[in-house]
Amino acid sequence: MSFRIIGLDPGPFVPLHALSDEALVARGARRCTVTEKPGYPDRIELRDLEIGETALLLNYMHQDAPTPYRASHAIFVGERSIRRYEAVDEIPDVLRLRPLSLRAFDAGHMLRDACLAEGPAIEAAIDQLLSDERTAYIQVHFARPGCYAARVERA
Repeated sequence: MSFRIIGLDPGPFVPLHALSDEALVARGARRCTVTEKPGYPDRIELRDLEIGETALLLNYMHQDAPTPYRASHAIFVGERSIRRYEAVDEIPDVLRLRPLSLRAFDAGHMLRDACLAEGPAIEAAIDQLLSDERTAYIQVHFARPGCYAARVERA
């Protein structure tokens, strides 16, 4: 089954770029300089940021529907990331290089199913979750830290 992977819209993060480090801290965020690769996965362009780039570490509401699954977690967004990743039937390296937790939600934003996948097994896991007609979308999380990575929809 054909699928589309989508990164975050950069728009809501742009105003944060102009804030001082102190102003970011007051909002519960931090500016970080990338010191290792891989290590700072950008949720906009779905790539590992390059050493020396700056990223914002902030809390992001990835499941904002008023259900028991409402959730947020820390994410990195690159300060120079301006183009939202969107591709059909392609797994970006930032996802392929890490163990993932895939969570299938229905149109009411209720969890229907979930699984773990890594490397070459990611496509099969996506296909399995999307084969259930009740699945409206999949949220991908990095399994070890548990933070939101990307969204998957039927293409």
